[in-house]
Amino acid sequence: MPVALVGAGPGDPGLLTRRGAELLAAADVVLYDSLAEVSLLDLAPPDAERHFVGKRPGAPMPQEEINAILVSHGRAGRRVVRLKGGDPFVFGRGGEEAEALVAAGVPFEVVPGVTSAVAVPAYAGIPVTHRGLATSFTVVTGHSRHAVDADTNWEALAQLGGTIVVLMGVAHRAAIASRLVAGGLPGDTPVAAVRWGTRPDQRTVRTTLSGLAAVELEPPAAIVIGAVAGLDLSWYEARPLFGRRIVVTRAGGQASSVAAQLRDLGAAAVELPTIAITDPADGGAALRAAAARLASFAWVVFTSANAVDRTFALVRDARAFGAARVAVVGPATADALARHGVVADLVPERFVAEGLLDVWPAGTGRVLLPRAAVARDALPDGLRARGWDVEVVDAYRTVPAQPSEKERAAAAGADAVMFSSSSTVTNFMAMGIPVPPVVACIGPVTARAAEAAGLRVDLVADESTVESLVAALARRLER
Repeated sequence: MPVALVGAGPGDPGLLTRRGAELLAAADVVLYDSLAEVSLLDLAPPDAERHFVGKRPGAPMPQEEINAILVSHGRAGRRVVRLKGGDPFVFGRGGEEAEALVAAGVPFEVVPGVTSAVAVPAYAGIPVTHRGLATSFTVVTGHSRHAVDADTNWEALAQLGGTIVVLMGVAHRAAIASRLVAGGLPGDTPVAAVRWGTRPDQRTVRTTLSGLAAVELEPPAAIVIGAVAGLDLSWYEARPLFGRRIVVTRAGGQASSVAAQLRDLGAAAVELPTIAITDPADGGAALRAAAARLASFAWVVFTSANAVDRTFALVRDARAFGAARVAVVGPATADALARHGVVADLVPERFVAEGLLDVWPAGTGRVLLPRAAVARDALPDGLRARGWDVEVVDAYRTVPAQPSEKERAAAAGADAVMFSSSSTVTNFMAMGIPVPPVVACIGPVTARAAEAAGLRVDLVADESTVESLVAALARRLER
């Protein structure tokens, strides 16, 4: 179908449906609003057009204009994803967009999303139905330009029973509470208001119907009214890094896995690529020549996943290694090797060059070391001192990346920054971004680079792995 109305869910990018992700991956054009998680745009192809069509106060885009854009691109045969917060057909005006497409004869499909009416209370530990407390729930909008929604019979709703979930009702919460009380709901009825639900900055305010008008609350928020709002089955806000904002400085494309680990612990991960991976100065000529004669070496040593991937891009398969044995500096590099069907023959217990030298076997022969263009010489010098003939080739270069102003702004207010290499330290410092209160380094080499740059290093991972660094951060910043 040319046009897809896709529900993005309430905020947590993990709540996007599989069908929604498939359509984003094939999109030519993405139209998104202010409540759709912006990181989901990364699922679209890099060359896909991205258009913000949200209705922010002061600069709203008329719905008719949004409809016209959908029709125009749809008629042109372009694959369009209209990415909408929550579910397109739950107060999302998706029905109006569908009507416009039907009238224009443009084929479309609707991909339901996880609605905030259910997901947001769930992330606050509040089930909308619960045996003995509520056997039904009603979802209603409190939104109107100047007053509480006149189309809703709030007095009758108060007598209906069950749970009431009010979306877009913050501005008129006093009138809503007053009319529900007038309809017969007791003033001490439990109420929970959840702002930015399912996101790391989620905030839950608990009160009563009579106290709702007085509590400090800003939109967007879902307001849950009824006995279930008195339950506190907290799980999301109890995560160890909930509410923490952490800067990840790895290269673009490599930060996502780290960000996912942080999100699993409740943190907001700011992906700030400080380095980019590019070809070496010779365009890869030396690596291509070495890859053509891998079998002539006694050992091939990899010190990074980037070196692994760059080398395997030049060979047909693992048979190119012949009888050569393979060593890696740590488990992350071993994992990269395993993805290409090769099991490392040697992995040290200490995940640094010195650790590899500690366990290097006796003997002599030729060793190939494909690595970054600028790297420490501890490993090749140490191997040569042991009588090995070492050939070092540049597999790639790391160059400074250029983050967007939005990324820089997000990093400026973070609680911690993670450095995974000396180059990430150097390039971060060159950006002039305020250093967060906690500085975390993946290993001793990176820590020394940070200290040389004038930083106070607060923690170093027990093992030089991302997993160990994330675990150390969780222990340090756990609320």
